[in-house]
Amino acid sequence: MLSEPRSGRLASWGNALLAGLVSPDDAVLAIVGEDAVHRVEGSPGESGPVGLTLALGRLRALGVTGLRVALPAPGHPLGLSGPPEFNRRALEAEEAVVCHGSALGLVPEVYSVGPAGDVHVEVVWHCLEVREAPPADVPSLGEAERELAEALREATAVLSRLDVAASGPVAEAAIDAYRARAERGREVLAPGYPPRAVRVLELAQRVGLLISVAHENGHGGAVSASEMASRTAALRPVERTARRAQVAAYNAFVEERERG
Repeated sequence: MLSEPRSGRLASWGNALLAGLVSPDDAVLAIVGEDAVHRVEGSPGESGPVGLTLALGRLRALGVTGLRVALPAPGHPLGLSGPPEFNRRALEAEEAVVCHGSALGLVPEVYSVGPAGDVHVEVVWHCLEVREAPPADVPSLGEAERELAEALREATAVLSRLDVAASGPVAEAAIDAYRARAERGREVLAPGYPPRAVRVLELAQRVGLLISVAHENGHGGAVSASEMASRTAALRPVERTARRAQVAAYNAFVEERERG
């Protein structure tokens, strides 16, 4: 959860492109990020893989007016609406994008290619049919913000008691790296998103940092089986809440447009 999901970049900048707020070149550049190339397989009207610019244009022509994010996990189909095949592939990838205005969705498949010392990442987005239905378990921005703040307080208290939160050189390095990224003023969302969505996503990313630090620190001060179980129990609902908040933030663009 330290880095933004590819589905988040695609939905965020795809929404800005569909709304005419950014150019196709700027949108594609932001979506690809540090990857080498992104292609779309199964785009309607195309017999083979096509680039993001053409694929997003096809979606717009089919009536797509917005893009939503799904971040499912085992037992938690967050943001999905079916059918089973799309849900299965999204669960394997742990993310997906669902189109608003057309019954289509996109699931990424990530490849590392190239010789040792020159490995780069390529992404193929598989365009598949989805069921037009409300996405599963996605909160409103307000709900997500309240839940996240409460979950963060509870988890911090438990992890501090077990001496596993924000301690040690690994934790300090991770926190310093996060702060450095924040200070560089990176854009967490594309133009057109409400300020509250930016705030919720930043908080969700901070919570993700806490979870990652706790996991990377091994068992920290949790020396007994009961203490380790307590830490795991504390992290699980917080991670779930943070994922729900991420989805609410990325999907806020579509929700705002639906409300007019």
